[in-house]
Amino acid sequence: MVFSIALWIHRNNKTGNSPVCRKEAGLTARFFVAMSMKVHSITKAITDLVEPVLDDMGYELVDVAYLSKYGRWVLRLTIDKEGGVTIDDCARVSGELGDLIDVKDAIPNHYVLEVSSPGLDRPLKKEKDFVRALGKKIKVKTIAPVAGRRKFIGILNRFQDGMLYLELEGGQVVLPWSGVDKANLVYEFGQQKN
Repeated sequence: MVFSIALWIHRNNKTGNSPVCRKEAGLTARFFVAMSMKVHSITKAITDLVEPVLDDMGYELVDVAYLSKYGRWVLRLTIDKEGGVTIDDCARVSGELGDLIDVKDAIPNHYVLEVSSPGLDRPLKKEKDFVRALGKKIKVKTIAPVAGRRKFIGILNRFQDGMLYLELEGGQVVLPWSGVDKANLVYEFGQQKN
């Protein structure tokens, strides 16, 4: 479907047919909005399906991403557990959840299942992630500008009543959690683990 639209737009761009290009651009925008909604729907369904199973297995679901990568669909599950995740953990989860997802027919097309650990720059998505990150350096990107900017790096001093209190080099900033687009830990090499 994407291929057809791209070819159609490309042909119209070659002929210089402006009215058709505007019409096709609208179709393309609607297509991408529809795809975004479909991806969000699949991500939510997968989260609801696998999170309780992972809990029973002793793992935490950190993130779910469903994206097109190099021409194929990839379902990326990021997991964690006390003491960290090993390659054997990833293989175990992949085997269990891959079968479950296929049996439930949760994804309508072919996909690649990728199971991984959160890494050193762990994404912060849930309230408990921010509570765990207290006293650590984090990077935050907001949806809308706060004090004229959208990107902040600082120490998370407090997380209270839906507000993040970050200590920056130039002072403190308070960010609403509801306004956070992305957040993750910032690993500093040479720091000692507590």
